[in-house]
Amino acid sequence: MDEQIKQIGERLRGLRDVLDITPQEMADVCGITVEHYEKMESGESELSVANLQKIAKEYGVSLDVLMFGEEPKMSSYFLTRKGQGMSVERRSAYNYESLASGFRGRKADPFIVTVAPKSPDTPREMNSHSGQEFNMVLEGTMELAIGSKVLTLNEGDSVYFDATQPHGMRALNDKEVRFLAIIF
Repeated sequence: MDEQIKQIGERLRGLRDVLDITPQEMADVCGITVEHYEKMESGESELSVANLQKIAKEYGVSLDVLMFGEEPKMSSYFLTRKGQGMSVERRSAYNYESLASGFRGRKADPFIVTVAPKSPDTPREMNSHSGQEFNMVLEGTMELAIGSKVLTLNEGDSVYFDATQPHGMRALNDKEVRFLAIIF
């Protein structure tokens, strides 16, 4: 995980260098402090897919380039076999497997997200980003907070929501949860 996070940080630094962007400008795009952004870039802090998506949209680069270092090449279809998607573990409790990383110009970013259980006392990390999001639980039980509303989703349950609302999830019942997340 640490190596992947460091590589993403290096790609962020490279983007800044090429476009002559300051760390403050990148932090502003993400809505975080410059100190937090610099820790992301150095690989010392958690990386949020939402923040990477904000940077990708703002500067016209593919999310795949930031996450995986590869430009999508396919334009008619892209096949992902079970368990074969490009994967990034953004922290020890979250793993994102991209299901469309090779499709150029896509309108949505689908992922299989695996969330490890944490202590019930651990505060839920909230996040927001532009657009909309769809989540469908494939395995386990997930608690999802959207704004002040807290929902429990079981296997087969789904939710579609305004992703500009602060949202965060956690695995319940001391078991990991796997869900399909599509970010539009």
